[in-house]
Amino acid sequence: MNERLKQVRKSLKLSQEFVARQLEMTRTTIVAIEAGTRKVTADEVKKFAKLYGVSTDELLYGNVTEDAEVRAFARTFSELSDQDKKEIMNLMNFKKRYKESL
Repeated sequence: MNERLKQVRKSLKLSQEFVARQLEMTRTTIVAIEAGTRKVTADEVKKFAKLYGVSTDELLYGNVTEDAEVRAFARTFSELSDQDKKEIMNLMNFKKRYKESL
């Protein structure tokens, strides 16, 4: 599972420091977990899954899909205020229109 945690973190382009802050751990702990030198508790697996937007089964059994990034975005987006959501949507629409105009 340690390699899957590392793989998902990297696919989401999250730093070990960011993950450590979000999970209220130290970066050293994240390094040890990803290296397999520290076991992960059931509660920690749940926290990783929530942060990464994947199920605990995906982390435990290796069925992590490429949609993890989309789910993580959706989870984070859902936690924003209505005003922040509106600003993000405006930015995304602007970016889309700009790319289409090229």
